[in-house]
Amino acid sequence: MARIRGYIASSLDGYIATQSDGVEWLTPYDTADFGEYAYAPFIATIRTLVMGRGTYDFIARQPNGWPYGDRRAYVVTSRPLPPGPSTVEASTQGVDALVAQLRQLDDGDVWLVGGGQLQNAFISRGALDELDLFIVPEMIGAGIRLFPEPGPVKQPQLVSATALDRGCVHMRYRFPN
Repeated sequence: MARIRGYIASSLDGYIATQSDGVEWLTPYDTADFGEYAYAPFIATIRTLVMGRGTYDFIARQPNGWPYGDRRAYVVTSRPLPPGPSTVEASTQGVDALVAQLRQLDDGDVWLVGGGQLQNAFISRGALDELDLFIVPEMIGAGIRLFPEPGPVKQPQLVSATALDRGCVHMRYRFPN
């Protein structure tokens, strides 16, 4: 059974993007040493991506093309997707049905990419197993919140907290069902 995981960076003041969807505040940390928590070892465990439509549209606008190779991807949306990678599929049946489908996978973990709204939906259903949260020592003042209100009331269990390069902190949480 696939584990459903989050892996996301937040500013110190709780934002994942600026008001204009910008993530340029993360650029100075592109070369930071995150050791065993770095993106490369994480993505090597991932076979399936799940993202909301806003995250998909943001990724589709990037000049370097689809960054996830042949990994399958589900985009939670109520609108048809424009032509894109053959591995990308619109998920329109609702979060509960998607969670059931994801739980049947056994070829790698599932990553909830981006947005807090989708993560909130999974958390409220007890469907997020683990969250890798990186706090970056930047305060951007306003923007898209890590977990938008209203959010679920949960008590995740801290598995580890590690100080990283350039003042970043990695925290891993598990969500008991």
